[in-house]
Amino acid sequence: MGIKKLFLLVIFFFSVSTSIFAQNQTNPGRIHGPKKTIAVARFQNTSGLNSYLTLGDDFAAQLSDALIQSGRFIVLSRQDLGAVLTEQDLAESGRLAKSLSAQKGKVIPAQILVTGNITEFEENTQGGNQGLSIHGVNIGMGKSDAHIAIIVQIIDSTTGQILDSQRVEGLADASGFSVGYSGSFSIGSSSFRKTPLGKATQIAIDRSVEYISQRLAIIPWQGRVVTVKDGLVYINAGADTGIINGETFIVCRKGEALIDPETGVELGEEKTKIGDIVISEVQPKFSKAKILSNTDQIRPSDLVIKQ
Repeated sequence: MGIKKLFLLVIFFFSVSTSIFAQNQTNPGRIHGPKKTIAVARFQNTSGLNSYLTLGDDFAAQLSDALIQSGRFIVLSRQDLGAVLTEQDLAESGRLAKSLSAQKGKVIPAQILVTGNITEFEENTQGGNQGLSIHGVNIGMGKSDAHIAIIVQIIDSTTGQILDSQRVEGLADASGFSVGYSGSFSIGSSSFRKTPLGKATQIAIDRSVEYISQRLAIIPWQGRVVTVKDGLVYINAGADTGIINGETFIVCRKGEALIDPETGVELGEEKTKIGDIVISEVQPKFSKAKILSNTDQIRPSDLVIKQ
């Protein structure tokens, strides 16, 4: 290969890499395709710290915020919906946003539900820790080691199946001038974040976000066909989801649900490929797509899948 050709090849790869980097910077969700819609439900507190009654809710709120800040997901609050069973009840009752027209009081369904259990939440202080106490925060001299452990579960909100579960831990320590807690406190407060336990909690949240991101990266994104007109397919995802022009999807139709005859648990459902589409116009809440191929007429509510 001549020097001139090699130079042009290097320039080409540099320009492509720069374009991809710029796209990921403006839309970090593109690292893993369109943003999946996930819901964070209430975390159970079995750590033995019974005096902190809202620990599970506070952790779920902090995790939700961290997932939003990652830019990879559309995050919904489900702390008051009773986890998976309530998610399924909403779908059966018709309160989920399935209709093709906007209606008040509709709740957006989540593809994935995140919940879990806080199993350990403790701080061990050595040496003296006597000193000033302000709003449940102790300031004194000593050494503190803090530890938090969480079981994070990723659940398919349609079937209720636990797709994955992992133990996540956070560990932090401080010596010399120490800051600890006592009594009532909030893990979202600035004073708590400065404590070893606050730092351990942040480590656990960061690790939880990374685990969730890696696990969901292998789960196909799903949307829905809203309508078909003038030869174009309208889907229920747009710029806010991370859809981009030129992106291709397959359209599938849900078939018969497969039920385990022994347990009655839904194992999944058959899906039939209807065709392929390519995005031609992106709006904030929806997109238009051209039909590349189809074996049957594409209909409203057909699945749109990115693999």
